[in-house]
Amino acid sequence: MRPGRGALLAATLWIAPLCAQPPTTIRVNVNLVHAIATVKDQSGQLVGNLEKQDFEVYDNGSHQEIAVFERTTEQPLSVALLIDISGSTAKELKYEGDSSARFLHALLTEGNPDDVVSLYTFNYEVRQVKNFTHNYKSLEDRLKLLRGEAGTALYDAIYFAGHDLEDREGRKVIVVVTDGGNTFSKYTLQEALEQAQLADAVIYPIVVLPITNEAGRNVGGENALKYMADRTGGHCQYPAIGAEIDKAFSDLVAELRTQYLIGFYPTNVPLTKSPFHKLEIRLKDPQLRVSARNGYYGDSEGGSGAAGARTSVTPDRKSKPHER
Repeated sequence: MRPGRGALLAATLWIAPLCAQPPTTIRVNVNLVHAIATVKDQSGQLVGNLEKQDFEVYDNGSHQEIAVFERTTEQPLSVALLIDISGSTAKELKYEGDSSARFLHALLTEGNPDDVVSLYTFNYEVRQVKNFTHNYKSLEDRLKLLRGEAGTALYDAIYFAGHDLEDREGRKVIVVVTDGGNTFSKYTLQEALEQAQLADAVIYPIVVLPITNEAGRNVGGENALKYMADRTGGHCQYPAIGAEIDKAFSDLVAELRTQYLIGFYPTNVPLTKSPFHKLEIRLKDPQLRVSARNGYYGDSEGGSGAAGARTSVTPDRKSKPHER
């Protein structure tokens, strides 16, 4: 069982065998699993007035009782803001930097005083240019220095951000501002997604359009980002340069302020060979749509739990405590 991974603790009860059948193992898990959920109506408007009884939770298909429920949760946010500074984004960087600064100002001057942001840039390498901080001005100063060049290590950026978020408390979010391409990553799409899932982080890509380089739009890259967003409970936005980027960030702030926290203690969950549990959060009202992560790492049929979930190399850098 892996320390620091939120691996499920389990007590095993043996039921006496009947009619010479092999014994049955029932897992009674004792630690809380939580998910952040966003609800919208058919017109795409946020819905923030639901109650616990409006939701249903299923773990590997088994109905679970909701033990913790918070509407418009005030859990502190840890946001990893990833800015693509590859050569293909060079012409858009000023707009992206200015809009990112306005986003950070709105996020950090309102809401929970414990909300923090860490700023990353990525081209052929990933750099954490500012550690987790609530100091808006220090982040704005770094955004003014953005310069575009070279390739795009998109998956590496998501992987490293997920790693740095993993041991932080509260809600965890990865915001990626990019044109959608990946040309220079050590880690694969699946490894990046797995690291985000291990961190319980929600991915929100902001794919800036139109792309002005000769290659045009990177549809494959956009689909990869949508795939990761959907599986962590986030969603993609596709703004054009200018006011649309500001609106994308404004909509994101509103969503982060209108989320539900749902927690449960997994009970009588059927185990599979995979340590990845399929998580479903459903709404009783068919007119509403919920976004939440699609699973978590826990116990498996072989008992390996989250410890056997991954074999990738752990990066050799860790986040320091956030700065004020």
